[in-house]
Amino acid sequence: MTQHPMHRSLRLAGLALVLGAAATAQAQDKGTVHLAYVEWSDAVASTNVMRAVLEQAGYEVKLTSLSAAAMWQSVATGDADAMTTAWLPTTHADYFERLGDQVDNLGANLEGTKLGLVVPADSDMNSIADLNEHTDELNGKITGIDPGAGLMSLTEEVIDAYDLDLDLQSGSGATMTAALQNAIANGEPIVVTGWTPHWMFARWDLKYLQDPENVYGGAEQIDTVVRQGLEEDMPEAHAILDAFAWTPEQMGEVMLMNQEEDSDPYENAKQWVEEHPEVVQEWLPEA
Repeated sequence: MTQHPMHRSLRLAGLALVLGAAATAQAQDKGTVHLAYVEWSDAVASTNVMRAVLEQAGYEVKLTSLSAAAMWQSVATGDADAMTTAWLPTTHADYFERLGDQVDNLGANLEGTKLGLVVPADSDMNSIADLNEHTDELNGKITGIDPGAGLMSLTEEVIDAYDLDLDLQSGSGATMTAALQNAIANGEPIVVTGWTPHWMFARWDLKYLQDPENVYGGAEQIDTVVRQGLEEDMPEAHAILDAFAWTPEQMGEVMLMNQEEDSDPYENAKQWVEEHPEVVQEWLPEA
């Protein structure tokens, strides 16, 4: 018997709905992964990329923006499942010393980071020790980020170590880069707290001031840290988080996308994931 085209279309549509419902149920059955992060450009990039990958694997994902201290605390207490932005061994040393035995550190997802004081590349200043010769033109300040950041406490140590006659001005990552942009546009001297990876190094010609006292320390890494028990509760999600690793260049691609006007970090992350299947495949457990 020949089936009417409309009946066949309705049957296929019904089948699609059933399969779609089954896929949705499977995703819901896998549960929700709760990721905590700080509003730093690197953290926004890595957290949203991990969200896109975990969703692709069938999980629902919840994101919560917190201060660095609260982020560590939330993973330690199990309120959050994971974070992809633990700067070690220096920047988050205090948090790790207090809470390290209450979390599982899965190791580096990005290597080759750096902290320090940053100035425009054409500046006469080359070392932190030079800053006291330029206090007036710097308006007596170093432009910093959020007060809870480890970079800020390290910079306070730098001020003491070099006996700098400068005040550290707190704010946020956004206010720091806005001040940097304004100073560069007007040809004015400025010194800011900086770190690599950061999109500002792709946007402007900048340099780190030398740190002969080595207060900021050497290169750091960004680790993935998860709550204890996640491996038993969600082994596949744990495996993805454990395998997550990329380069500063790859992270930089996402961070630059996020700086475009009216861009959405989540949509940018999904686009990056779609365009880099060979990278993402390395993070996924074998079927």
